[in-house]
Amino acid sequence: MPELDRIALTVNGVSLRVNPGTTVAAAVLISGSSARLSIGGEPRAPLCGMGICYECRVSINGVPHQKSCQILCAWGMEVETP
Repeated sequence: MPELDRIALTVNGVSLRVNPGTTVAAAVLISGSSARLSIGGEPRAPLCGMGICYECRVSINGVPHQKSCQILCAWGMEVETP
């Protein structure tokens, strides 16, 4: 896919371009980040992929606790993980 057709966003300050239809959870993984940390400090990733487990929660454009597996990437989106 041509670079111009890809969506630009940032994850923890890392600029990425992803294909349309990519979930925020996938973008977080592509960036090399984890969605959150466990109580013991271990990195966590999405578990269920359908918004039930809440393991994929991130902040999107300053709004915390967004289920990243249920949200598609949008141009200019800023994603932050713990």
